[in-house]
Amino acid sequence: MTAFEELMAFQRETSALSQVAGRLGWDQETMMPSGAAAQRSEEMAALEAVLHARRSDERVGDWLETATTEDPVGQANLREIRRTYERATKLPAKLSAELARETSLAQGVWAQARADEDFDQFAPSLSRILALKQEQGAALADGQGSAYDALLVDYEPGTTAETIGAMFAELRAGLVVLREKVLGADVAAPELQGAFDEDMQMRVAERMAVAFGYDLDRGRIDRAVHPFSSGSGTDVRITTRTDARDPFNCLFSTIHEVGHATYEQGIDPQHALTKLGRGVSMGVHESQSRIYENQFARSRAFCGWLYGEMQQAFGALGVADADSFYAAVNRVAPGYIRTEADEVHYNLHIMMRFDLEQALVSGDLAVGDLPGAWNDRFAADFGVVVDKPSNGVLQDIHWSVGLFGYFPTYTLGNVYAGCLHQALRADLPDLDAELAAGQTGSATAWLRERVQRHGGLYEPIDLITRATGDAPSVQPLLQYLDQKFSALYRL
Repeated sequence: MTAFEELMAFQRETSALSQVAGRLGWDQETMMPSGAAAQRSEEMAALEAVLHARRSDERVGDWLETATTEDPVGQANLREIRRTYERATKLPAKLSAELARETSLAQGVWAQARADEDFDQFAPSLSRILALKQEQGAALADGQGSAYDALLVDYEPGTTAETIGAMFAELRAGLVVLREKVLGADVAAPELQGAFDEDMQMRVAERMAVAFGYDLDRGRIDRAVHPFSSGSGTDVRITTRTDARDPFNCLFSTIHEVGHATYEQGIDPQHALTKLGRGVSMGVHESQSRIYENQFARSRAFCGWLYGEMQQAFGALGVADADSFYAAVNRVAPGYIRTEADEVHYNLHIMMRFDLEQALVSGDLAVGDLPGAWNDRFAADFGVVVDKPSNGVLQDIHWSVGLFGYFPTYTLGNVYAGCLHQALRADLPDLDAELAAGQTGSATAWLRERVQRHGGLYEPIDLITRATGDAPSVQPLLQYLDQKFSALYRL
């Protein structure tokens, strides 16, 4: 075998082990008995120690020095393996194992603290995780740039907090103007009325998932406290949650996760168990979940189809007709919960978290002061006083699992989705007719060809530029939001 062949064989085994670690994480959130948390943390730490040893194995460095290939796919694999190797060799094995152990334990602590409305119960775990992430960020930065920028690379390579901040500032300005117009409009959007059987919600959610191309022969849908997608290739699983008073929570969370899942299911099989066999970045991943959830599933055309499906499943919905249903789906109101936020407010939630987690990582904000900082910022941004921790600082799972640097990718995903939607609409002038029939084949095929099948072949910004013909910009997203909500609220 050549050096390149040996390296790729070694990488496939590492990727397979990483999939096993992911499955353990999925099980912890869906099936694992609560009493198994301590043992699971040791299992996760042991597996992470094995993975870290493989990622930083000296043989990888030797292979990288001599491996060559003329194949663009092979060259992209070398690029990604080298990036992982260089980062892994900067991190002590003990740190990686300790992070795996601590974050595994913290998920259960967070869930209980959330249920008990007690941030102090979670604070010690968060403090330990933050200290480990600060150490990790400093080691990865290695004196070059900030710890936060170094952490960002795991989620969105090729960007920095400074470039994200500049993009967010431009987006915020447009969102604030639109929000003030919408909230000042003399239009009252309706709300659904009634109780909605949670098992029936799951059945409707499954029909929607299949309509958006999710292959249940290579996936499954379960319930979890916080919806997520897990896996790649031929085993891609999603979760959702249900609320008898709010079926939209289940349905649109499901479609969001389906966007992630169909991305993974749509990657070219030749990339399976290689560094290219996963979504290229979380921003691009979010572009798929957000365009499925918002531009497609919340469109007037698709809402007409969904209205009929929900009437059949639940009977009377408390709204007069399909237009009223569409208005209810897209109702704009300040709310506590990020995952339930309307399109006008959603990115303001993300910008707040982006600023707070930068302050945490830099040491400018202490964990003990986080609830107060969160509540003050929320009141300033949304004009609403946080009433309890589950509606505030304890609502998201991300920090409990060490995902510092992940939050900004949600808004990057919205920006990318805006660019993709603009290009897709130009190519598919009859899209609304298909969506009105509950059909998404043309739209999802366009995304599969332009984005999903490539996996990690191209860098994130290059991928979006290739797909749309233009570099990413906030303007398509702002134009889409302004057009949509100006019509809904008669601005």
